[in-house]
Amino acid sequence: MAAKASISHVVFDMDGLLLDTEKFYTEVQEIILARYNKTFDWTLKAKMMGKKAIESARVFVEETGISDSLSAEDFLVEREEMLQKLFPTSELMPGGGASRVIQVWENFAIPSAEGEIIRVVKGSPTVDDLFKDAAIDSRGASRLIKHLHASGIPICVATGSHRRHFELKTQRHGEIFSLMHHVVLGDDPEVKQGKPSPDVFLAAARRFEGGPVDSQKILVFEDAPAGVGAAKNAGMYVVMVPDPRLDISFQKAADQVLSSLLDFNPSDWGLPPFLDTAI
Repeated sequence: MAAKASISHVVFDMDGLLLDTEKFYTEVQEIILARYNKTFDWTLKAKMMGKKAIESARVFVEETGISDSLSAEDFLVEREEMLQKLFPTSELMPGGGASRVIQVWENFAIPSAEGEIIRVVKGSPTVDDLFKDAAIDSRGASRLIKHLHASGIPICVATGSHRRHFELKTQRHGEIFSLMHHVVLGDDPEVKQGKPSPDVFLAAARRFEGGPVDSQKILVFEDAPAGVGAAKNAGMYVVMVPDPRLDISFQKAADQVLSSLLDFNPSDWGLPPFLDTAI
């Protein structure tokens, strides 16, 4: 890919990009919809991802046709009780292994093969390779963040998550998040509207040292269509790392689309190259 720009600052989304938390929202929302004999699919999820909680909730109850039975506010209350128990278990997002290994347990791996779920016992060469791949893939986010920080590139997080959720999700990952210059949350007073409004990214640009930073010098990493839209509305460049189940039609607005953070080449954007060429 030809270089798009010379980037000086980088902004990361969090859910579904740095932390593997989108699965929690999916799990809880599937449970709630099952009561109404409805299913939760990726077309709906794509419309909800990246938005503020209340905005996402309104999409949920309206698109599924349950708004007469469950208000957006009541949905959030019910969802919150379940999410509070799940968020403290948040893991760093696989660098791309999610498309190959859905989950890796101590004794089992569950690979994805055209939607088929297969349980296999750890010990065979094939399964050991899957475990090895998953361990490597989990380095995607941390490798990039540590590299940019060590290279003197200012980095931050801009997320739709509010503070209570942010603290639950990141409590096991203080080392990585301590490298951020700042974090802008969805309940920040400057964030009047959620993604795809540019508010959260414009606030992030203002808070860098010497800010506001020129939007054309900022590269955003996102996984959600609303987040990509927000970055473009802020006048920034955006690399999208979508879930492999997300329809390709949602990827068109991104400047670059990658299947994994491990595939990112900093030199494409005028950023210092990785010193470690082998993972």
